[in-house]
Amino acid sequence: MSGIGAGTRLVPTPTRPFEWGLAALGIATLLAAVLAAPHGARAAAAQDWPPFVLVAGLLLVGLVADEDGLFAAGGHALARLSPNGVALYGGTVVLVVSVTTLLNLDTSVTFLTPVLVYAARSRGEGEAPLIYACLLLSNAGSLMLPGSNLTNLIVLGHLHLSGGAFFAHMALAALAAAVVTALVVGAVHHRELRPTITASTEYVRPVLGVGVVAVAAVTVLVVGLRSPAIPVAVVGVAAVLIRSLRRDSTTSARSAVRILGLPVLVGLFGLAVALGTLGRSWSGPATLLSHLNAWGTAFAAAVTSVLVNNLPAASLLAARQPPHPFELLVGLNIGPNMFVTGSLAWVLWLRAARSAGGRPDVKKASLLGLASAPLAIAAAVGVLMLGGAH
Repeated sequence: MSGIGAGTRLVPTPTRPFEWGLAALGIATLLAAVLAAPHGARAAAAQDWPPFVLVAGLLLVGLVADEDGLFAAGGHALARLSPNGVALYGGTVVLVVSVTTLLNLDTSVTFLTPVLVYAARSRGEGEAPLIYACLLLSNAGSLMLPGSNLTNLIVLGHLHLSGGAFFAHMALAALAAAVVTALVVGAVHHRELRPTITASTEYVRPVLGVGVVAVAAVTVLVVGLRSPAIPVAVVGVAAVLIRSLRRDSTTSARSAVRILGLPVLVGLFGLAVALGTLGRSWSGPATLLSHLNAWGTAFAAAVTSVLVNNLPAASLLAARQPPHPFELLVGLNIGPNMFVTGSLAWVLWLRAARSAGGRPDVKKASLLGLASAPLAIAAAVGVLMLGGAH
């Protein structure tokens, strides 16, 4: 396999039939919602569009950062500097959580998964603990900043918090969830984290240009603004346009459209608006949440996210202001680790791993998620309750 960052870039696989099916379903349910309850559909769309615009901008920034070699440099540095398998795994945990926090979990699984496949193979290390950690930590670690997960922004529509205020509420809970998830994955795969592995001497020098500037800009915007979606999208589009002007650039409008995965985004947006409309017309979800305590809210959200995907679930459960919004987010963000239906990140992770020649196993990933998610949810909710941020 060619080294990621040594001339090879992630090339998204062609859109699969089920993705077009999801798009068709989303459009159909959206039209049904608009016809049945136009006012509710308008309110749901107003709540749901900013997260989708934000993630589009972050994915575009990630595309530019990837071509500049920022992610590859991180993977090569891990492979080169880690003295043993445990250190390589620990570095992976830090890298995944950092990228998830700053550039969204979808950016993390899309661009880091192939880098981690290379990092593992270049050291003679098994890829399984690294790629499973990438998926599960991207979900579990997406509680740090509003832009880390689309669900954060959907629920934030009721909270009106800045990125800094959100971080102050959620940072310790997010850290607890990430640590628990990392420990479970590491314990299950401890035999593959061998004490010594062959050193890698290859070095990738990143381009310190548009990608770095764009990453810094979106970080400031997400932390400082209550509504960063449009500014971040502008930065993403501008970064792609500027990067495409280079003669040696592989960034283009076509690559940008493919990395966005528009059929999936369209489908999930339609479903989110439809269920958000339902939540405004039907008091059932709000009534259920009003009778649940913090723990019940988190686990109900986790189950709902697996049943209908966490983005539509967030729109449904947060159509009216929930009584325990932070615990609701814990369930919506970590719960998807239990099965492939839980979040968009699963689809992007599978595509990225297969494109890089990896061997992702949905059954094994789900079993790891079923083992780690309840513990991570319990840890995060416990931290929130101790801190009084519920």
